[in-house]
Amino acid sequence: MVKDKFTEAKRALKEMFYGMSSHIAVRQMMKTRMYLEHLFMLITLGDMLGMPILPPYYSLKLLPYAIPNIETWKRRLFKERDITDMLY
Repeated sequence: MVKDKFTEAKRALKEMFYGMSSHIAVRQMMKTRMYLEHLFMLITLGDMLGMPILPPYYSLKLLPYAIPNIETWKRRLFKERDITDMLY
């Protein structure tokens, strides 16, 4: 029982240290990664939107890497946005 409380306190301290030191940086990196992935999808599959950026030959070579993300990309791209979305 004392060991469980010790491990729980240790975990809480780890999470507190993570939150104080690097949580903001990790969130910013994840946001940057999201934007880069959406840019990759736009460049690769811009033909779906009527904006051919890459020739079809190269788009077809990159298609296997883009297939798992097509549905979420289209959903995010066509989502209605409000001014409050920019705040978060």
